[in-house]
Order: sequence, then C-alpha cells, then structure tokens
Amino acid sequence: MSTLSERRLAVMKGARITVKCDCGEINYVDYGEIWQCPKCRRRWNTSQIPAEEYWGLMHDMRRERYTIMGAALGVGVAFLVLAFAVSEAFIFLLPVTFGGWYLMYMPRWRKRLRMKARAAPTWELRPE
Repeated sequence: MSTLSERRLAVMKGARITVKCDCGEINYVDYGEIWQCPKCRRRWNTSQIPAEEYWGLMHDMRRERYTIMGAALGVGVAFLVLAFAVSEAFIFLLPVTFGGWYLMYMPRWRKRLRMKARAAPTWELRPE
C-alpha cells in the first residue's frame, strides 16, 4: 500500500526547491531529487525535507490558486446568466468587471499569497 505522500507525488508536481551549497553554488531541484554541486562535489538530497510539510505547503498554495479561479469562473457565469435572463447589456459589463477584478483585487491577492509563501517554513539540508 502506498503512503499519502507517494500518492500526492504521483498526482501533483511540487515547486522546485532552491538548494544553496556551502561553496555558494545555487540550483533549483525537484522534491525527492539529489543534486551534486559541480564545484565542490557535495551531494544534496531534497528527500531530507519532511514529505508531509512539503506536500501540505504545495496543497495550500494550489488551493489558493483554485479558489481564485473558481471565484472568477463564478463571476463570469453569473454575468452570463444575467445576460441571458435579464438583459444582453450585462455581457458588455463582463470585461469591465474583470478589468476591475484584475486591477483592484488581484494585486492584493498576489501580495497575500507572496506573504504566505515567505512565511512558509524553510529547511536546512545536510550534504550527504
């Protein structure tokens, strides 16, 4: 029987992990991969990061994106229903509404998401 983290790994791909070697070399590695520094030949294994914490963070970030996409889809569907049920003039308000959405709401949402990502835990890997 597979564990929860193995099933998550099979279903969704996580964000790349920034690995900074002690010699100063930086690389971006997928979770579970091993990277060998080309300068000092140290090997860094991202599997040292607890799987539940990593995939929990990926799940939270993905849920945030799906929530905003669902809200935008809901607004679009509501305007389409209004356009067909009430007046066709509502269809012309849809671009204006989405323009306001992107100019007024989305910058605050992105800022909140960036703050949430910066507050996420960091892990100290040990070279193998």
